Amino acid sequence: MTEVQEMIPQRYPFQMIDKFGAIIPGQTANAIKLVTINEWFFKHPTANMAVPRPILLEMLAQTGSAAILKMPEYAGKIIFFGGIREAEFTGDARPGDRLDLQVTMKKLRKQIGIGDGTVTVDGQVICQAELIFAAES
Repeated sequence: MTEVQEMIPQRYPFQMIDKFGAIIPGQTANAIKLVTINEWFFKHPTANMAVPRPILLEMLAQTGSAAILKMPEYAGKIIFFGGIREAEFTGDARPGDRLDLQVTMKKLRKQIGIGDGTVTVDGQVICQAELIFAAES
């Protein structure tokens, strides 16, 4: 397991994941997020609280950036979330859920990468997205 703060530059409140699992440089990265009621985006609790969907995408972006940052040529660089080609949401994440995040890189050329990401809760996919990453030159 790789510590999140050793891998990515984001810090509270912008660090969206709790722990990295397996990371294969340039190929794939896995991470975990344990959603609590104390998250900053739940500042005003409601009866139907769910993690905002843009936050789920940011979690995937932070996960995917680890697959790039583990490559020797990108060590110490900054990886930017370049965009979303497409995203599909089939469920919600709520306080008490464990989110399993996985990003697999499909293409990685020079400073641009494309990755497929999934967020699952209890084995059920709640988000799938194709993300664009841009590396600092």
